[in-house]
Amino acid sequence: MSHFEDPDYFDISPTYSSVYHKFLDIDLTDRPAIRGQLEGPVSFGFNILDQDDRPILFDDTIRPFMFEIMAKRINVQLKRLKEKNTNAFMFIDEPGMQFIFSAMSGYGEQKAKKDLDLFFSTIDSPKGIHLCGNPDWDFLLGMDMDVLSFDVYTNAEIFSSCTRSIKSFLDRNGILVWGIVPTGIETFEKENLELLAFKLKTIWKALTQKGIPLEQILNQSLISPATCCLVNQDKEKTVEKAFELTNRLSHNLREQYGVI
Repeated sequence: MSHFEDPDYFDISPTYSSVYHKFLDIDLTDRPAIRGQLEGPVSFGFNILDQDDRPILFDDTIRPFMFEIMAKRINVQLKRLKEKNTNAFMFIDEPGMQFIFSAMSGYGEQKAKKDLDLFFSTIDSPKGIHLCGNPDWDFLLGMDMDVLSFDVYTNAEIFSSCTRSIKSFLDRNGILVWGIVPTGIETFEKENLELLAFKLKTIWKALTQKGIPLEQILNQSLISPATCCLVNQDKEKTVEKAFELTNRLSHNLREQYGVI
């Protein structure tokens, strides 16, 4: 608490991430944008246990303090990244978000909504959530954020059913990051550019039929790998192939739809 007025104290030290500091040493001014990512407060709060082996997310005294610390960590990283590239933005990684809505979680939707609304109000923009799971999409799309990155490869049907919330999010100038390229060996080897493009266009077609203009979808979309689970038996090989395919898919869709 004695360091609360020292933002740099909350940044990631070299001891805990050599990659982060090597990244900051690179000249990134020529990149269209750069992104940082940190574990979010819900996931962190589920994973860290108190002296009674109870997640600190359930502790009404500790939880607000934990949310404040996490906001400081996100803000200082975004500040560092913006010094390297003015189009920097942050993803808050929240795989634990899907467990809020379990009857067994002990941390209900109303508490989560209040805490997260306050949390996002203290975070600098651009900001967004990334998760590979399947939360309550209406709840998530209602959050005060600029970007939502999600695994549409796995969750296409249930996500595309939330038309009203998707339209509301886009009308607030939100950006959807469609995670469509799988990164696991088995699933990646089943796919190719044409199949993935067809899957994504099918989802977009369904949304346009429900009243969301295709132009709005295209103008407020990014393409990404489906998940951030990047550990395979072949180490980095499949992951690199997935990123290369993501790039090709993006260019392919841009050409088809005439997007600059």
